[in-house]
Amino acid sequence: MSATKTLLKSDTLQLRSITDEDIPSLFYLIYGDADPEWKKWDAPYYPLEPHTIDTYRSHENARKERLKNGEPDSRLVIEVDNKIIGTVSYYWEHKASLWLEVGIGIYNPSYWSGGYGTKALRMWIDHMFASFPIARVGLTTWSKNERMMRVGEKLGMKLEGRLRKCRIYEGKHYDSIRMGILREEWNEGNKRKNRLGQN
Repeated sequence: MSATKTLLKSDTLQLRSITDEDIPSLFYLIYGDADPEWKKWDAPYYPLEPHTIDTYRSHENARKERLKNGEPDSRLVIEVDNKIIGTVSYYWEHKASLWLEVGIGIYNPSYWSGGYGTKALRMWIDHMFASFPIARVGLTTWSKNERMMRVGEKLGMKLEGRLRKCRIYEGKHYDSIRMGILREEWNEGNKRKNRLGQN
């Protein structure tokens, strides 16, 4: 594999590269339920791509192979007490102009609203700014996912765009939400947290 293996740790969770041994656990979390609760909030207007455990393993290996040597791993598991609860990821909206977007999925609803998503995304954005010469990190969600928008706000992200009524789910229109934070805003937020003794 070409991706650089990654391990990021905090006091409550860790983010690490996906191993082959993780595939069964991830597959069960993502595909174990025919109508998973997490998918109702994570872009439900896009159908969940069907996979068997073997095709999922191939899909994951292909993702790693597409990364160039030395390029940071583009998807990590979120682990709490040695238990996988979700993933973080990044992708290039337009690599030539260094337009990078991040994503997060916590597949186990038992870990929702516990601060894990905010902590994981904070670590991940830190890692993005440390790993790439980017000016901004973006996050795209939709207007029904208020929990995700609150996470973005907690991290200092600004609402940069609202594309009105461009998503349809269960017969209703919703807005597409674009949020983002600039490197200097992120650095200032970190300085402020350090001054206040927050982690």
